[in-house]
Amino acid sequence: MSTVDGRVIRVALLGCGTVGGEVTRLLTEQADELAARAGARVELAGIAVRRPDKHPELPPELVTSDVTKLVTSDDVDVVVELVGGIEPVRQWLLDALKAGKSVVTANKALMAEHSAELFEAADASGVDLYFEAAVAGAIPLLRPLRESLAGDRITRVMGIVNGTTNFILSAMDQTGAGYAETLEEASRLGYAEADPTADVDGYDAASKAAILASLAFHTRVTASEVHREGIADVTASDLAAAKVLGRTVKLLAICERVTSDDGAESVSARVHPVMIPRGHQLAGVGGAYNAVYVEADAAGELMFYGQGAGGAPTASAVLGDLVAVARNRVVGGRGPRESAHAALPVRPMGQTPTRYHVSLDVADRAGVLAQVAQAFAGHGVSIAAVRQRDANDTASLVVVTHLAPDAALRSTVDEIAKLDVVNQVVSVMRVEGEDQ
Repeated sequence: MSTVDGRVIRVALLGCGTVGGEVTRLLTEQADELAARAGARVELAGIAVRRPDKHPELPPELVTSDVTKLVTSDDVDVVVELVGGIEPVRQWLLDALKAGKSVVTANKALMAEHSAELFEAADASGVDLYFEAAVAGAIPLLRPLRESLAGDRITRVMGIVNGTTNFILSAMDQTGAGYAETLEEASRLGYAEADPTADVDGYDAASKAAILASLAFHTRVTASEVHREGIADVTASDLAAAKVLGRTVKLLAICERVTSDDGAESVSARVHPVMIPRGHQLAGVGGAYNAVYVEADAAGELMFYGQGAGGAPTASAVLGDLVAVARNRVVGGRGPRESAHAALPVRPMGQTPTRYHVSLDVADRAGVLAQVAQAFAGHGVSIAAVRQRDANDTASLVVVTHLAPDAALRSTVDEIAKLDVVNQVVSVMRVEGEDQ
């Protein structure tokens, strides 16, 4: 067996698709540099794939379909998981951790739902669990949250963490096209999967939001606790309305520490389309890029930007983790463990303070605004701005609110929809940032 004592770290790679292929290539091409950085040679002990015959490009002596045997082998020090999904990957990684192997994973869905179980297994064996590539591809984000900002109090993390939806919304903003045709174009260009559900319905971003909230607020947050809305209902009219207000629309993951009037703290984690001012740092993030905006008490405002997906960018994050784990094994140390000491409650979306942009098609007659304003006041919602435009026998009315509990805002919209003077609630979207 090659061990740390022999200055060699042996790696089991699970999955050899786009990212795994890049990891394999870089481990070979940059072997000497990686050895210098890690303090040991980093070599592949085996590569587990579902169908070995489909990978003639790989050294046959390394390829196997027996994952359990590979991850528990005495000839393996670190397991790198790039398969994705929950089962059987969860069990494979638990087996690896219990066998004393450190783990590097890019599996956002697994970390968003089962990180506590994995961390407990890692702690029991005294090994590492790293997962930088699970959020925002090549962008160094999770390690700054886990380490660089460990001495600070983070109050908010807000960002674009899904490239597919950002490409679609950016294109809709630039061209004026609708959602369906822009999604079709994104698919043609390779920015959207054949089944884009995980991206466009917000599941991917919700998993990432759970990971970000857990790290930022030292609290276990799972994907099922993240409020999730996708972009399928965003229309060209929404983008046009945003432009009138000097805003644009982005699908954001928003994680924040919320303090109630009685001083009690909780965590809010949500994913949904948002209107933000064009002057905001996130507004100019176009195409398939990712960006995350962090606010902390001492550090102030920080911005992380870069490629959020793709073989090479994601492989960069994987190798960064692999080098860190290898260093730890060489010196006999460990990286950061799970930090969930705050154990703050997760605030339901209905209790989370938000702001709404409500577009209404109303009757063109006196008293309409008064009735609409009365509905808002009845639910304790304050109006920040109102815009009206007349056309033929109807009029459009746009209302932007101040902060209020989301449930109160939703109830207000439901009541307004029933008013005789309201023909249609055209759109409802949350807003972030200062009024323009």
